[in-house]
Amino acid sequence: MQKVFIISTGTELLLGTTLDSNSVYLARQLEDIGIKVVGKATVGDRRAQIEKAFHSGLESADIVISTGGLGPTFDDLTKTVACELMGCIPVLRPEEEKRLRDYFAQRKRPMPEINLKQAMFPPEAEVLPNPQGTAPGMYLRHNNKLLILLPGPPREMTKMYLEQVKPRLERDYAAELQKVICRTIKVLGPGESQVEEILASLMDNPRGCSMALLAKEGEIHIKITAEGVDEADRHKILDEMSQAIHAKLNKHIFGYDDDTLPQKIGKMLAASARKLAVAESCTAGMLGSMITEVAGSSEYFWGGVITYSNECKMKILGVRASTLEQYGAVSRQTAEEMARGTLQLSGADYALAITGIAGPGGGTAEKPVGLVYIALAYENGCSVKELKFIGSRETIRKLSAKSALDLLRRHLDQQGG
Repeated sequence: MQKVFIISTGTELLLGTTLDSNSVYLARQLEDIGIKVVGKATVGDRRAQIEKAFHSGLESADIVISTGGLGPTFDDLTKTVACELMGCIPVLRPEEEKRLRDYFAQRKRPMPEINLKQAMFPPEAEVLPNPQGTAPGMYLRHNNKLLILLPGPPREMTKMYLEQVKPRLERDYAAELQKVICRTIKVLGPGESQVEEILASLMDNPRGCSMALLAKEGEIHIKITAEGVDEADRHKILDEMSQAIHAKLNKHIFGYDDDTLPQKIGKMLAASARKLAVAESCTAGMLGSMITEVAGSSEYFWGGVITYSNECKMKILGVRASTLEQYGAVSRQTAEEMARGTLQLSGADYALAITGIAGPGGGTAEKPVGLVYIALAYENGCSVKELKFIGSRETIRKLSAKSALDLLRRHLDQQGG
């Protein structure tokens, strides 16, 4: 299996003002075609840092891929340093100079001569076109090593990788790449440690797969990767492991790979021609926002109300004053009346309601920050769930909204969709 070292260049990455999404993207893409990432480095725009990173990469891997530092300014040193370490001398490529001059001419701007730096490449290198910017990439095989330089902006980098780099890697390493296939199983409900405990026997004996758990905004993503002699063998291994995981987690699984919880809910509602309405207090519109992120959600989403104050809860949803006085706004009883009032107001088939204490203030010993009630009302009943979350205000609100959707998903599953 080929080994790769990824370098992300840019002082803004070290300062935290920009997230390093490039290395995450590349690692996932490379794993999918059977290339193993053995190391990563994030460095600033200083020559010494860049040199050290490339030294480490060339010593530990067959392939080094870097992103960033391909601009025309004095601190864009990636290509210069990389070529020096590879023992290659960049020369001006006339076709690249023409491309640059045409780029600026089309925009009716004079081209600074410093930009010619971006038209210089070693004679043995393949230039990777960049239709979205002025910085081309580079694909250089030399001394049994492969060096790939990509631009820093994620939009430019991802397009260049998919259209220019991936086909070359598959071409050059066709006989050596150990093909792998991956699947992500998405779970909501149990926490990471609980999922790990449930899957302990499978993780100890992965049956030709590798398995990793990733906690992501209240969800647990189980990534399984299968290796095998041929494609049919890999699919068989992956399907068998998926079935074994499903048997253990069953009702907690809401989707696979690119599925999202709002998409899952949308498909279930649309398939049965039923509508949903929501009422939100502590989440203040976040639940409605999640639902409407899905294109075509107007087909099944009636809409929602943000009943933040007690007065609004009473006037809009018909929550009784006596309920609020006796039990408080954050209570099982209030959540139920919010949901039932929303169902009546909208005429929808289902109504979700959320009320809670998102913090950071407002909690008490009896009702601490993170206490949330969600309710689901439907024609013949109403179910209410008490939840206790830990985290920031934003975290509590997100978990509350997702938990409300999951309550509906489980109900729909029980009802057969």
